[in-house]
Amino acid sequence: MCGIAGILSTEADEGLAAKIEAMTNAQRHRGPDGEGVWFGRVGDFTLGLGHVRLAILDLSAAGQQPMAMPDGSGVLVFNGEIYNYLELRAELEAEGVVFRTGTDTEVLMWALRRWGDAALPRLNGMWAFAWLDFTARRLTLSRDRFGIKPLYYFRDGRNLCFGSEIKAVLAATRRRFPINAIAAGRFLEQSLLDAQEQTFFDGIDALAPGSIAFFDLSAASDGKPRVRAYWRPPRPERLDGDEADLIKAVRDSFFDAVRVRLRSDVPVGVLLSGGVDSSSIAGAMRELLGPGANLRLLAATNDNPTYDERPFMEIMARHLASPVNFVKLERSPQEWFRLLGEVIHANDEPVGGFSTVAHFLLMEEAKRLGVTVILSGQGADELLCGYRKFLGFRIQELLAGGKPLKAARLVSGFLRNRTVLNQFDIGEARRYMGGWRMPRTIDIRGPRLIGEDFMLDNGLGGRTLVERQLEDVARLSVPALVHYEDRCSMAWAREIRLPFLDYRMVNLLLPLDPNLKLRDGWTKWVFRKAMEPFLPSAIAWRKDKQSFVSPQSEWLKKELRPAISELLAGDLLIAAAGLVDRAALRRRYEAYCRQRGRGAVSFKDVFNPIALEIWARHFEGSLAIG
Repeated sequence: MCGIAGILSTEADEGLAAKIEAMTNAQRHRGPDGEGVWFGRVGDFTLGLGHVRLAILDLSAAGQQPMAMPDGSGVLVFNGEIYNYLELRAELEAEGVVFRTGTDTEVLMWALRRWGDAALPRLNGMWAFAWLDFTARRLTLSRDRFGIKPLYYFRDGRNLCFGSEIKAVLAATRRRFPINAIAAGRFLEQSLLDAQEQTFFDGIDALAPGSIAFFDLSAASDGKPRVRAYWRPPRPERLDGDEADLIKAVRDSFFDAVRVRLRSDVPVGVLLSGGVDSSSIAGAMRELLGPGANLRLLAATNDNPTYDERPFMEIMARHLASPVNFVKLERSPQEWFRLLGEVIHANDEPVGGFSTVAHFLLMEEAKRLGVTVILSGQGADELLCGYRKFLGFRIQELLAGGKPLKAARLVSGFLRNRTVLNQFDIGEARRYMGGWRMPRTIDIRGPRLIGEDFMLDNGLGGRTLVERQLEDVARLSVPALVHYEDRCSMAWAREIRLPFLDYRMVNLLLPLDPNLKLRDGWTKWVFRKAMEPFLPSAIAWRKDKQSFVSPQSEWLKKELRPAISELLAGDLLIAAAGLVDRAALRRRYEAYCRQRGRGAVSFKDVFNPIALEIWARHFEGSLAIG
């Protein structure tokens, strides 16, 4: 786990070394255990590579990067983990490769040397890398299947600048970028983040997940990348077979996904939330590591019983016979608001709520405790229909398919079980209903957004439920989740690993019949069945689990109202950029403050423009506004 940086240029640039240094300095938090640079020339191109290292495997200096082939035929910078590196290493050793280190970096380098692009589908892991192949005169950039590891780039003619964080690109280019209207509009109107390759900085893009980009460095090159996908999510299909066998397959795949993510030369822990996803990770760890192993459980708690999950975490802790490191999130609303700016800066882009601040604080505590690697349950809700929106999509799908009785039975099960349906929020539902019979809130769009066609179909949109799940994995949900988990963890030099986003789990779970995910009033039915032997019943069949919650809605209406009113009364950068109408935003906020409980104006309707303004102020020196 690290930070990478690179500049490819056809121009004589005496300042190249200084630019690479600026890029590594901008993301030094990602790699406090070492750094390195490499400079070279291929044809008309000069290339500089930089790396900052967080040592996870082979903690010796032998693992430093950039890493070069023994014969000088290639150079690699790599951020991430290849979990099946031991199996790949054995294959390469059988082909005669002699390894000098115990790192997965060296395994990746030799895999690329021996197998070329065909190595990528064989990798089980998370990665962003740059591989310079002198023999082929080619620079290759790649990201893992789900974009867990970031990679951003900026092209100017035949020149290229890339890095693990946008801050690194800003440090090298020292330019001002317009705010990208598509990214801003989708965030303001649909609460979408990372739903496209464009970032909020117009001109800086992310390499698409599951893709590979080639830069031809021959004399005839035009400098343009050739980008192709090396992997796509599985398409929906009916998987027939015995239900018991399928449940066992889910269990076995999950245990192996956890097993390979325990490979580390530094301490490994798990984020425990009290729900079935994180508890299953902890349960699998106990089975795999044995009764005496230290599981290093980390959990957030507070003194407000309305928002505290501690009782469920304690049930799981007793089951595992392992203590929990509870992190108290008792801070004033004003302190949460101050931290919001710090977290937005760490993320390079706006965030969607105070839950991201909570994750940031958990990672700070993990660093204090000396836990370098942390397993998290992100991805489970998308794969197993854990979000309440999926029940709505399933009902729509059944009705559209002429199956009203099946839809009625599905609803009846959830009513009888008192799950999901009691959490309905009209303001949140509007995001997925395309305005159909849903009240709209006050329009705050500025002139740059009015009349522009930037909206994505965030509802079912004629798709099947499984196809809609695919959209969540590809761009509507998972990219934003892995973005904030990476930035908040790497701000404290911690590594997050995600067993549910093992590509084998995705291949198995995504295509499953929705009846195996939504059944008898339960979400995630097949996974609950698979893991119930390893969990307390109160966890495996818990009804009321939510994601991190706080009184954030009330904060905006009460404790933070003076600060927000002052912010909205002044000059707004996002208004100067033509993205919002300041007067309309103030009216929306006042309407929100008058609203009691859930209503037409949702928390995100107010929070998102505030977060966008905070982001613009933090990065004002790199933005071209007005």
